[in-house]
Amino acid sequence: MPPQHDKLYLTRLGIDSYKEAVIYMREDCHVCRSEGLTAHARVRVTLGDRFVIATLNTISSEILEKDHAGLSEYAWKLIGANEKDLISVSHARPILSMSHVRSKIYGNRLSAENIKMIVEDISAGLYADIHIAAFLSACAGGRMDMEEIVNLTRAMVNVGNRITWGTGLVVDKHCVGGLPGNRTTPIVVSIVAAFGLIIPKTSSRAITSPAGTADTMEVLAPVELNIKSMRRVVEQENGCIVWGGSVDLSPADDLLIQVEKALDLDSEGQLVASVISKKISAGSNHILIDIPVGPTAKVRDISAAQILENYLVTVGKELDISIKTCISDGTAPVGRGIGPALEARDIVAVLSGDSAAPLDLKERAILLAGHILEFSPDVTEGQGMAIARKILDNGRAWQKFQAICAAQGGMREIPQAQYKHIIHAPHSGTIQSIDNRKIAKIAKLAGAPYTKAAGVDLYIHVGQKIDKGAPVYSIHTNSPGELTYSLNFLAEGNHIIQIKED
Repeated sequence: MPPQHDKLYLTRLGIDSYKEAVIYMREDCHVCRSEGLTAHARVRVTLGDRFVIATLNTISSEILEKDHAGLSEYAWKLIGANEKDLISVSHARPILSMSHVRSKIYGNRLSAENIKMIVEDISAGLYADIHIAAFLSACAGGRMDMEEIVNLTRAMVNVGNRITWGTGLVVDKHCVGGLPGNRTTPIVVSIVAAFGLIIPKTSSRAITSPAGTADTMEVLAPVELNIKSMRRVVEQENGCIVWGGSVDLSPADDLLIQVEKALDLDSEGQLVASVISKKISAGSNHILIDIPVGPTAKVRDISAAQILENYLVTVGKELDISIKTCISDGTAPVGRGIGPALEARDIVAVLSGDSAAPLDLKERAILLAGHILEFSPDVTEGQGMAIARKILDNGRAWQKFQAICAAQGGMREIPQAQYKHIIHAPHSGTIQSIDNRKIAKIAKLAGAPYTKAAGVDLYIHVGQKIDKGAPVYSIHTNSPGELTYSLNFLAEGNHIIQIKED
């Protein structure tokens, strides 16, 4: 017997929408007709005492029976659904906080209470991606003042879980990004944890890059740990490197990041709130933030870096945490590998003392670790780098990294791509520049970060002399189609490496 009124049976379709709740219904089903529901309507889906607000996608084929509905995997898990469960579907109530988003679109300031309402509604799943996109766009381009950024950060902390580690020194680091191959975090965490400081590192997956720290670390060890497991690892080894999305420390941020990724949008205010809220939620009270600066990095010039630096330090003070910044060279990629597995190879090479390890990655990691060690009252200013170098060179950092991997679930073998295509120098000369954005684009077209072994392997560095026909870089991929995408991008006249003829 078919369900009555607003009721439908569930059919599991297995559709991954990441963190967007979606319901799939026949456009001719009795609920769509009686409720006047059309595609993209926001609806309340109720199962027992649980509910989720979802976006309606209508189906005109026979993939669903008339009295059945499907849910995206995210929505399915949120309400704990089972095959053939009976759900009710009705119009969702208007989202009151959207009036504040509309006000911001027209250039008005948001109060602390306005921001709190918006962040709470986003975390509760009331906002569709289009609503989140409206909020992000309204706040981008310098449209948030310092007070709004502080209030956004505080609201994002308050809606999620928060870990505490007692009253002692808890350190962390973050890189603003835009620099391919700059995978210093696992090295820094290993040095700092080996020294004895607590560094509970929660990292992100790629937003607009070929790899985030979590994507690269996942090549070497599990990163999807819950808070209990994360705490166990840190208490055992002083540090961890886990995916922030798995510990639910700033749930609104995860939803904002996903839409930012689709928009390819980086807002200063959102960036500051994202970074600091995640660090506070993870229990950190002393944070180093690396700001690479270069013409093709995320931060293009020193003046922009100084503005961002001011935002970060000021917001940190307002929220009672100590933030130190390091404005660094972002003119070219760091290391050789660009893409999860290739970056993981570089990390292991540096930590294990391999003579072929990329020197620039090693030196950058030592610089950042040195800054962090100087948070300790036992390290005098200017001595941090020497201590960090000793810990790395004597093998203690490598031992600590292996122990962290074991504690997180075991160290893994690094995969290799099925296909490798070498790009050669068109003429002799000196390497003048490497375009960060375009080399990252090549790696993404090759399949990174979703295909772990995909990416780009650099054979050169800026300032190096090179002969005509010498290998410059190689493209790694697991499918001929993705290799074709990368080569087509090059064939369109996109020059990645600038070589000045001697």
